[in-house]
Amino acid sequence: MKATYVKEAYNELVHKVTWPTWTSLQNSAIVVMIASLILALVILAMDISFESIMKGIYSILY
Repeated sequence: MKATYVKEAYNELVHKVTWPTWTSLQNSAIVVMIASLILALVILAMDISFESIMKGIYSILY
């Protein structure tokens, strides 16, 4: 039973899976890195904005 599963999994990986080309893989990695950087910058801007808003609120209250 386990041997059949391993054979079928190997057969599927070798013969049925379409692997991306190296260029396609590099392009996808670049897109992911740029999207991650943009998301990090948005979160940084939100964090800085929230911090300044909270400092303003606390300075008024205390």
